[in-house]
Amino acid sequence: MLAPALLLAGCAAPGPSASEVIPDLAENRLQPLEGAAEPRLPVTVDSIVPVEYRTSDTEDSYEKVEVADVSRILPLTGAIAEVVYTLGLGDNVVGRDVTATFDEAADLPVVSQGHEVSAEGVLALEPTLILADTWTGPYETVQQLRASGVTVVIVDQVWSLDEMYPRINQIAELLGVPERGEQLVERTQQQMADVRESVPDAASGRTIAFLYLRGSAGVYLLGGPGSGADALLAELGAKDAGTESGLDKAFSPITTEALIAAQPDVILVMSKGLDSVGGLDGIVEIPGIAQTPAGRNRRVIDYEDGLLLSFGPRTPQVLKAMGDDLAALYEGEGA
Repeated sequence: MLAPALLLAGCAAPGPSASEVIPDLAENRLQPLEGAAEPRLPVTVDSIVPVEYRTSDTEDSYEKVEVADVSRILPLTGAIAEVVYTLGLGDNVVGRDVTATFDEAADLPVVSQGHEVSAEGVLALEPTLILADTWTGPYETVQQLRASGVTVVIVDQVWSLDEMYPRINQIAELLGVPERGEQLVERTQQQMADVRESVPDAASGRTIAFLYLRGSAGVYLLGGPGSGADALLAELGAKDAGTESGLDKAFSPITTEALIAAQPDVILVMSKGLDSVGGLDGIVEIPGIAQTPAGRNRRVIDYEDGLLLSFGPRTPQVLKAMGDDLAALYEGEGA
């Protein structure tokens, strides 16, 4: 009887692979791919020319850009920075946007304030490659960078999981490491599958309202289809309150009537937005919230601004945290 047991012990399954281990969001760290990244350059890629940057109505929406040097990379969004680091090129990054708040980038100089990028701050770091997306601004700054002689590649902003994987591959391609992009996509897809299989009962079927708040600026918006949050909630089996209440665009001004009609069980916000209205005590004072199950029961979950809608390698961490936090809100109440 001992022989089989000893045999099984000697053939025990290996520990969980990198795809199976999803770091806790509170650790605020990335999961770089194993092995050294060895870029094969130069590569020629498509860079978006946003409408406002075009000189005529007939100008193409893309321009060909040659990337020949990735020794000094400057990503101008936290989401892009996450991909660069996770692909294994973090040591080449020379600066960061304010939304790149993960630990690995903490000591890098910051070249933006709010959503405003400083051209002088960027160029002072002598980057060989600047990576931006279609929301990077202001317009004058991006135009100055494009005219500076430094290679600038602009990629699309991402608002869904379907768009997330192509962007990872796009960034890997322009960095000269396409095979690592495929590896990262495969790992992220596996982690997403792991999260879906372990979604707590408390998350499934809940109606959750995503509020975009900037109290100091008087901005109070309810998310709807295309906000990005709707895609995350769908992964958890939850309902997006704005979409369920009939909104037909990504964000609409919050109204008492809309909130009461939506009747969200939980409110989802960005951390700085929550702080801007006075925290939990302040958010329940917003007209209409007290008349919802979320407001009456003070059920609010918040996540870092640059992370919640980053749609990148840490999205599985975000979803796992959301599921765990929803379970904690309903602990002791059953599903």
